[in-house]
Amino acid sequence: MKLHHVLILAATVAALPTAVALAKDVPATSDKALVAAVAGDWRSPQDKARDQYRHPIESLTFWGLRPGMTILEVQPGAGWWTEILAPYAHMTGGKFYATAADLDNPALSETARKARADFAARFAADPQRYGEVRLVNWGPKSAPLPKATFDFILTARSVHNWMSASPSMVEKAFREFSEALKPGGILALEQHRANPGPQDPKAATGYVTEAYVIEQAEKAGLKLAARSEISANAKDTKDHPYGVWTLPPILRSSSEGSVGKDDPNFDHSKYIAIGESDRMTLKFVKPGK
Repeated sequence: MKLHHVLILAATVAALPTAVALAKDVPATSDKALVAAVAGDWRSPQDKARDQYRHPIESLTFWGLRPGMTILEVQPGAGWWTEILAPYAHMTGGKFYATAADLDNPALSETARKARADFAARFAADPQRYGEVRLVNWGPKSAPLPKATFDFILTARSVHNWMSASPSMVEKAFREFSEALKPGGILALEQHRANPGPQDPKAATGYVTEAYVIEQAEKAGLKLAARSEISANAKDTKDHPYGVWTLPPILRSSSEGSVGKDDPNFDHSKYIAIGESDRMTLKFVKPGK
């Protein structure tokens, strides 16, 4: 790590309080590295603005993230969690992995290949900050994840996408997470939450019931350890015209949902006032020690 990075990080961590008060159902954290990672000036103002909905310190504390863990982030997308987890792993002597487009799939699109390459280049550009961001092939046809390797796996708002793809993808995901965790390892899960009741098998609105998620995880051999209301949003009525994507941060205004297809007359104010979706926050553990 370059000297100026060391000095900045040391000053940032030293200035932090010894404990940070969190949401009511989460204990205060004394993990200065976690607080420093969330406060990091490398995170964009747009990403930090979403902390009020995604509660990164509270959620990661609830899930049981600890220094030195080997972490796997599933389908990191634009890297909102990566900007926190990769520096945290680097600061604390852990390892960080993320799933990425399956390069062994001959049908993989050039768009997916480019997205993977761009993601890799972005985090490789500053190893002093992010450490080594290791990518693992993952997708509908990928080889299994490495077995008994990870202490902590995070999947955020992805279950509905697997359901939309196929029931076998849901089964593959949870089975591989269970196998990839070390005994005692943690699966941290965040997902748009549907009201209790029948589950649309395709999750067309983006919302999924807690009962469905718990069933799938337990079928794969994981045990529900705890659930939290950290990211609950009572204002989310879940009956939006374009599903959960009507809400921030997407603010979809057409069924196509693509650039240039938005309805310029659509009134977003109601959905901005609601904020981001009501979300389940679940902690699963792989049995054993």
